[in-house]
Amino acid sequence: MEKIYPDSGVELSPFTATNYDRVMNVASFGLYRGFIHRSIRAMDIQPGDKILDLGCGTGRNACIMKSYLGDDGKITGIDVSSIMEEQFRQKCAEFHNVEFIRQRIDEPFSLSERFDKIFISFVIHGFPHEVRKGVLDNIFAHLKPGGSLFMLDFAEFDMSTIPAWHRYIFKKIECKYAFDFIERDWKQILTQYHFSDFNEFFFVKKYVRLLKAVKIV
Repeated sequence: MEKIYPDSGVELSPFTATNYDRVMNVASFGLYRGFIHRSIRAMDIQPGDKILDLGCGTGRNACIMKSYLGDDGKITGIDVSSIMEEQFRQKCAEFHNVEFIRQRIDEPFSLSERFDKIFISFVIHGFPHEVRKGVLDNIFAHLKPGGSLFMLDFAEFDMSTIPAWHRYIFKKIECKYAFDFIERDWKQILTQYHFSDFNEFFFVKKYVRLLKAVKIV
């Protein structure tokens, strides 16, 4: 399948999409599982929260988040991949309050509800920056005032200052747009989208960050 963004690493091949959880475990040297659990714990999910999971993938993260919800809570996962959809639906089949919507997150969309929390994990770095702005527009439009965005992705760092081995791995694994992503001030960018009250949680020697931002209007 031809990529919309040829230099992107988030448009996955069928093989990578089918084996995504395993690929992430290997690529992170087994660290991925641990910091996903710690990140979701840091979200302070309440039993009645309505959560939107953008680029939800296989449903792995939704299943973890579901363990914090009560019957009145809900998770809506959005992803464009039919392969991810199949895995998501299999993993979450027993949960009545977890749903999947097939939709690109980099194009405008409108859901019938607004959410208490929006979670996006290792997705937004893989888009050109102008496209990221469209993703942020969707996030702002679907988050309740006072709701929280949780962006789990690479932290900001200077590629030239990190150890040679880490630099080599990043260059081998990551796509062109990730190099742009780590150089940007994401708190400043989100401020322009009416977010404030930032909080940061760091993992993997501070190369990975969960950034929390609260919508103020």
